[in-house]
Amino acid sequence: MGGRISNRVRDLRDAHDRMTQQALADQVGVSRQTINAIETGKYQPSLEVALKIARAFDQAVEAVFRLED
Repeated sequence: MGGRISNRVRDLRDAHDRMTQQALADQVGVSRQTINAIETGKYQPSLEVALKIARAFDQAVEAVFRLED
């Protein structure tokens, strides 16, 4: 254990017509600050939030979040 989780949330937002953090937060049901903390690696989302973020971009969760060794 002890791997770091990275994510592509910022890149995916940019690819989706430069979606704002607030728009994604509203779709997922969290605060904008939570999205910011996830993007910057300061917070690891729950499985439910990770799945909702992946669904918002029509991606598999593994395409959004990655466990780094």
